[in-house]
Amino acid sequence: MKDALKVYGPLAVAILILLIITMRFVAPPPPMELRFAAGGVDGQYYALAQRYADALSRHGIDVEVLETRGTMENYALLNAGEADVALLQGGLADDESRANLESLGGMFAEPFWIFTRADQLSLLSSDFGDLETVRIAGGAEGSGTRAMTERLQAEWGGTWLEIVPLSGSDAATALLAGEVEAAVFTASVNASYVQTLLTHPNARLIGMRRAKGLSMRDDALAPLTLYDGVVDMDRDIPAGDVELISAIAQLGVDKDLHPALQSVLLEAAESIHNGGSILTRADTFPDATRTDLPLSEEARRYYRNGPTFLRRYFSFGWANFLERAWVFLIPLVALLIPLVQMAPPVYRWRIRRKIYVWYNDLHDLERRGFEAKDDETRRDVLADILALQHEVGRVEVPVSYNDELYHLRSHINFVEALIARQAAQG
Repeated sequence: MKDALKVYGPLAVAILILLIITMRFVAPPPPMELRFAAGGVDGQYYALAQRYADALSRHGIDVEVLETRGTMENYALLNAGEADVALLQGGLADDESRANLESLGGMFAEPFWIFTRADQLSLLSSDFGDLETVRIAGGAEGSGTRAMTERLQAEWGGTWLEIVPLSGSDAATALLAGEVEAAVFTASVNASYVQTLLTHPNARLIGMRRAKGLSMRDDALAPLTLYDGVVDMDRDIPAGDVELISAIAQLGVDKDLHPALQSVLLEAAESIHNGGSILTRADTFPDATRTDLPLSEEARRYYRNGPTFLRRYFSFGWANFLERAWVFLIPLVALLIPLVQMAPPVYRWRIRRKIYVWYNDLHDLERRGFEAKDDETRRDVLADILALQHEVGRVEVPVSYNDELYHLRSHINFVEALIARQAAQG
């Protein structure tokens, strides 16, 4: 056992060192911390980011949710490397973002709600393009609503009045108080201020008849229909189908984010976003096609094949370890073949060396015995041979090598007999 450990022990240590070096530098483990740019603490993005944090914490990943002013700040943080992942309103990516960031797919639809006061319908059209001459509460600077409002105004062209920088509940309150003639929001249908305006008698929802055309111009935009009575059947809200344009919120990531983290984010996204609503049916999202950032390679693989084979049966940590192990498996096998082939000869050499090393002493004793000139010297040689026999008798070798050990002992007896005969003849 000791000899086997001396031979195969260094081999195991070499393999372990190779494994550590490869796993650390060639296929490094994913970081277990993530910075998630969300939105305001009272907004939908922040609430969803907290759900992602809870999902990833079950895999031992610590998620820091960053409070921001919305999509535009989220883009800035991602581009500056100060965030790793963010929820981003669709349709707002610029060239810098397309070069630095990637998308994990569209996660949910955010309708662009357009409300006016009901008592002003005689003055206003029922389409966004006819709001050029009115004051619009179009979101604060840096918000997704503001960016979408400015983008749609540019699509329609013409000269528009200055946007009033009010968002959310403040914009809804201003509309109902008559301080603005229109208010727009990029928000969930469940947002409290959207629900208030949908059911308020002095507010009227305006559709967008060019929604399909806009969606064909940008993959991050999609047409949605708010069907007749879907909000309130009893009061018939809305009183007829309303065509809306929606921005598809996507999960944007730094393009260098570890693939294993992208995969676990996609797993969380499936459980968070695949439910239905009064606007979209279940299993509509996540959607690989509705993005204005390049889809990451890991996302392409995930949407095509789902979780990896190992991830289906192992925890995140073990699956990630085994998947990274494939990186060094082939070179490791190539290195192990000669090492393993070399180990048995080395082992045999070490065992036989324990036997053959005594032949040097035996040859020396034989020479001294033949050269001896008196009986006293010969008796000393015979005593040394006897001591050699005792030493060899304590040598331990595997059973398969006993024949070689007994050959040595028979050779010692042979030399002893030669010296004893010479002494008798002397």
